[in-house]
Amino acid sequence: MTGRSVAIDPLTQAARRDLADIRLADRVFAPHYAAPVLHVAAAKTPLRAGRETDADILATLSPGDPFEVLEISGGFAWGSAPGVGRVGYILASDLGVAA
Repeated sequence: MTGRSVAIDPLTQAARRDLADIRLADRVFAPHYAAPVLHVAAAKTPLRAGRETDADILATLSPGDPFEVLEISGGFAWGSAPGVGRVGYILASDLGVAA
């Protein structure tokens, strides 16, 4: 389908050039889509704009805060933190299993 890509805010909507949240498939084109997998923060952890440990901190998640994981790679999880309305990266080791 052509013409369906629209401007999105990558800080609030989980879409990158290579991967997007399946819930955005009707609004954005990506070569791959993923269904979010609900996890929780297991420890207080920064949600960062990038994988780098010095990347800007967008928010801080507290233990138990939900995090919808779309990708885990290189020790980081990328996804959406619905409680703060932001998309970013957290250390994969700071993820816990959602109850």
